[in-house]
Amino acid sequence: MRVEIPCRKRKLVAQLIDPDRAGEAALALAVRYAAEAGVDLFLAGGSLTSVPVEDVIMRLKQLSSIPVVLFPGNLTQLTASADAVFLLSMISGRNPELLIGNHVIAAPLLSRMRERVIPIGYMLINCGGDTSVEYMSHTSPIPGGKNDIAVATALAGEMLGMKAIYLEGGSGAARPVNPSMIKAVRAEITIPLITGGGLDTAGKIDLAFEAGADMVVIGNGCEQDPSLITGACQVRDRFNNPPARLT
Repeated sequence: MRVEIPCRKRKLVAQLIDPDRAGEAALALAVRYAAEAGVDLFLAGGSLTSVPVEDVIMRLKQLSSIPVVLFPGNLTQLTASADAVFLLSMISGRNPELLIGNHVIAAPLLSRMRERVIPIGYMLINCGGDTSVEYMSHTSPIPGGKNDIAVATALAGEMLGMKAIYLEGGSGAARPVNPSMIKAVRAEITIPLITGGGLDTAGKIDLAFEAGADMVVIGNGCEQDPSLITGACQVRDRFNNPPARLT
């Protein structure tokens, strides 16, 4: 199945599925809401999982026709069963394993599915609160008010050949990435811009899209309120299909 990656012509909504929170009943409910709302992608993965990600991916593909993208938190989650793989390089940190080390180990497997690999410049942003990704990655996030650092980092990622930039507030973030940072990064890069973390209301999603995000990722908010994905897709549709202007 061909996966539509973010582009600057159309907004997308992705739903992140945490394998450890994806029991059969929860997964069936998530798929039903996602199908009804018109979710563009499922992302499957997490910072720390005890349930095999491959099992969750296969079950999602059985239950739905929505493309499934592997969002690997570590090497143990690698699988060829997904429709695409986000190959994450944590360009905001200085942990060499997350910049290139793990990628070298994964390369022999990924080479057999290279047409499905999408390199992503992954940037952790301080959005308040302690997050799983910060702890597990042993990296410090970019301060939430330092737009200049975020812009320079995103530009470096683009010039290194990344196909998209991901501004991540992290699971457990107290708030989303500041719209002013999204806007500043969007103004300087030419590749698609993704953001996630702390997007737990339709209003926050609207602000992220308005600031220039091409794709939003909804995670914990959906687990607590499955109908949030409906609101997210309604906001997306307003941006993709603006009302005709009267002349």
